[in-house]
Amino acid sequence: MPPRITPLWTLRVAAALLTVTVAAGCELPAENGSGSGSNPTGGTTTTKSDPTAARKKLDALKVVTKTGSMRGYSRAKFPHWNSTGSNCDVRDTVLKRDGTKVKVSGCNVVAGTWISVYDGDKITDPAKVDIDHVVPLANAWRSGAAAWTTDQREKFANDLDDPQLVAVSAASNRSKGDQDPSTWKPEQTGSWCQYAQDWIVVKSRWKLTVTTKEKVELKKMLEKCR
Repeated sequence: MPPRITPLWTLRVAAALLTVTVAAGCELPAENGSGSGSNPTGGTTTTKSDPTAARKKLDALKVVTKTGSMRGYSRAKFPHWNSTGSNCDVRDTVLKRDGTKVKVSGCNVVAGTWISVYDGDKITDPAKVDIDHVVPLANAWRSGAAAWTTDQREKFANDLDDPQLVAVSAASNRSKGDQDPSTWKPEQTGSWCQYAQDWIVVKSRWKLTVTTKEKVELKKMLEKCR
């Protein structure tokens, strides 16, 4: 079995969930100078990568000639954001993990700085930060999730164990929509290597299919890994 890719943010999430709730207005300390592996100057990720393992995982995925039907799809069939205790939810957890100089009121994130890994935008208002599903919910539906139970879809939509959730700019999230790498890639080409690996890890973990075109583009993105 190929080694599992474990982004640093997975470790940070575990630490965040064990942290005692910070008092209102307190500033959370920055981790290694940035959040979620973001590069403050370029927005590219700095998490550990293993493109060789990613290529093996990609080759093991089931390939289909076209995506499945959207019949019956609804975001409501992927309940999110789940509570993580003490009035926190998954969105709060990702904001804390991916931001720097994050301040909270109770458990709600009220300030901080986020660098969108998709387009390099700097965001200082948490209300303007989108939490993106790396593999979009609609894409998951078309590639296997339509056959899941609601409980399975809920776990997928709130997955903090895999690189499935990331804080990004609203503009980049809207631009991406439910597209896969064959029709949309991050504006920041420096993030393509990690984005492709994260996409593959999530699809492998949840046993989702990829299209022929999607696989071709993912292989091209992995060529950015050095």
